[in-house]
Amino acid sequence: MSDEGSSEDATRVFGSVKNDHRILNAALKLREEEPKKKVVLVSKDINLRLKARALRLDAEDYETIRIKDIDHLYKGKTDLQYSDNKLINKLYKDGSIDHNEVEKSEPVTNHYYILKNPSSSALGYYNPEKEKIEIVKQHSAYGVNPRNAEQTFAMHALMKPEIQLVTITGAAGTGKTLLALACALEQRSHYRQIYLARPIVPLSNRDIGYLPGDVKSKIDPYMQPLWDNLSIIKNQYKETSKQYKKIDELIQTEKLSIEPLAYIRGRSLNNVFFIIDEAQNLTPHEIKTIITRAGENTKIIFTGDIFQIDTPYLDTQSNGLSYLVDRIHNNEIYAHINLEKGERSTLANLASKFL
Repeated sequence: MSDEGSSEDATRVFGSVKNDHRILNAALKLREEEPKKKVVLVSKDINLRLKARALRLDAEDYETIRIKDIDHLYKGKTDLQYSDNKLINKLYKDGSIDHNEVEKSEPVTNHYYILKNPSSSALGYYNPEKEKIEIVKQHSAYGVNPRNAEQTFAMHALMKPEIQLVTITGAAGTGKTLLALACALEQRSHYRQIYLARPIVPLSNRDIGYLPGDVKSKIDPYMQPLWDNLSIIKNQYKETSKQYKKIDELIQTEKLSIEPLAYIRGRSLNNVFFIIDEAQNLTPHEIKTIITRAGENTKIIFTGDIFQIDTPYLDTQSNGLSYLVDRIHNNEIYAHINLEKGERSTLANLASKFL
């Protein structure tokens, strides 16, 4: 590494002694020593790149794992409008239609369709085994019913055994985690365990060791959103009901476990329904590490909002969830759906739209 003794001093400019500033000083020194060459600082740390640019030093993110066009990231569905009801009636009557009747482009495996005309609509998906678009009907899961077409698609993918990997994206309040948890509970007899996990991203990037209490006390605040979703499902039922008691039993016997993602990674993922929440805060490498641990009869669900990232090392184009959707769609055991409509409350929808 080049000596840090450059004429410009990042420590003096930014007023603190940090390793980041030593890196900046080394890059600045190198630029002074090699004036005919272009010096570029490559880092995943957004804050470090901003500081570099403030010092007139070129800075870039790693390009190999970045999504080139985030605006055209795969959404999982297509909306189609028709002037008459001929095709929709055929889908309802026969249960399926040929793909070329809907669109002329190459079919995408497990892709979803909303077919509409002025008076009716129908939902379908492309079944790669039958090579047809089949009708998708609404189904409830552990008392939870889909409230819109996208939620119906998400529940279809979550409940279909042939689909072993599902990604669900969407803003806060669209029901990503709630739907995944409800479908896991509905299929509890098909799996040895249900795991719910999320990465811990400390506030202001400070380690959780700063928080008071033992390990459980430090971790509980980060896991609380998962418990909240579980409570929503439980509270649909009376405390004396079988469904309510069953959830308590699953927790007590550890058939349903809510833990930090770091605690899950070392475990064997055989015969497990595994939900990873806030997956946008994972790197592509972390996503790959999790999936490659999947054993027989394991289904993995990633949920998250790619526009709400809590770590300075990732953005909409470089996070693991975007990378996964971009790289793996059009695979027979994979399905993706982007939830667009918020269903939490009118107030929550108002905030999502205008704030």
